[in-house]
Amino acid sequence: MKKETLFTKINFWIDKKADHGSRQLARLTSRRSFLGKLSLSVLGMSSLPLLPVARSLAAEGLEEEGDPKSCDYWRYCAIGGTLCACCGGSATSCPPGTELSLVTWIGTCRNPIDDKDYLISYNDCCGKTVCNRCPCHNTEREKPHYYQSKSSNILWCFGTESQAYHCTIALVKGEYS
Repeated sequence: MKKETLFTKINFWIDKKADHGSRQLARLTSRRSFLGKLSLSVLGMSSLPLLPVARSLAAEGLEEEGDPKSCDYWRYCAIGGTLCACCGGSATSCPPGTELSLVTWIGTCRNPIDDKDYLISYNDCCGKTVCNRCPCHNTEREKPHYYQSKSSNILWCFGTESQAYHCTIALVKGEYS
């Protein structure tokens, strides 16, 4: 007689529970009801990736003060680079002729108007030579390089046609809680 292993006992238990659960489900629901509930749950799960988008859109009506061409502007607490606001763009948009890098680093900055912390995404604008106006290197709450997503000392022009760095923008992604 073969000696049963723990693995075969666990497999038998899982098979038994799955069999019992599927028979119970078949007894209590019709095919139409089951397919309706399944499609509703799949639809609900597919909307989960949209949640951060909705949160970042809520930051559009944010009250702000300060000069976006100054390193002291509240969004720039963890920026490392040249401000796009001084190079033909704005604090939130790249200058013409450059391409937004999809790879970013993040920081958490306090808005002096409402005294709340906000998650800021720093995106490099790539495709032109570096703009030498308004260089800033703020390192408030910066982490060492082994936290690459929180480091501003890395060239972030990945996934763009040209890896030539031009300037950096600061996008408010939402309130930090």
